[in-house]
Amino acid sequence: MSPDIQVSLSEQPTTFERKPFLQDRSVRHRFVELGTARVNVAATPAHPDGTLNENWAEQHSHKTVLQQHCSFFDSDGDGVIWPLDTFRGFHALGFNLFLSLLAVFVTHFNFSYPTAPSWVPDPFFRIWISRIHKDKHGSDSGTYDTEGRFVPQHFEDIFTKYAPPGQDGLTFDDVCRMLRGQRVIMDPIGWFGAFFEWLATYLMLWPEDGVMKKEDIRRIYDGSLFHVMAERRKAKVPKN
Repeated sequence: MSPDIQVSLSEQPTTFERKPFLQDRSVRHRFVELGTARVNVAATPAHPDGTLNENWAEQHSHKTVLQQHCSFFDSDGDGVIWPLDTFRGFHALGFNLFLSLLAVFVTHFNFSYPTAPSWVPDPFFRIWISRIHKDKHGSDSGTYDTEGRFVPQHFEDIFTKYAPPGQDGLTFDDVCRMLRGQRVIMDPIGWFGAFFEWLATYLMLWPEDGVMKKEDIRRIYDGSLFHVMAERRKAKVPKN
């Protein structure tokens, strides 16, 4: 932690309870400009080149990180997510029929119109990935910026502010503290959207020790983990 940057005030206890991430000076030469958003790489000090598994970062370098996050649900690669695409995607990730249908309703009811190519609402409630940055909502972690880039500082802040020291991830209680801490006033859509997204993340990962690993969360931000989880579930399904 840099000694010349003051991040807390004794008169303001919240600033002590939720301190921002400060990069160790000894490793700054390996990861520069922590606060600068990366357009196509979910880069962190631990993973400065993003996700290298299956050559993910290079293969998706033409997409923003937010678009990468959504690409799993665009199985035919046409740039449009239909409600049926979302249903199939959630079901492939292990969600049951009810939760998959709920995900379709929540996702497409709230996120279709902002991405529509005209002022007229789409009758099929489709989502256009090219405009997915328009679905950025408030009361979230800020890891995606308003253009769909990945902000390393805000990602690291999640764990520095809300996870106990030494814990490599988040418990459900940590997530609840984060949701309360990140809320902004008069933002019910943002409150519910953030809650739904993190609840779905926890249900999908369902960690045995109750801690969602930091690296798994990072790979959800760039969407690469969705494909891994779907393949794992597919391998577990008994064949007739």
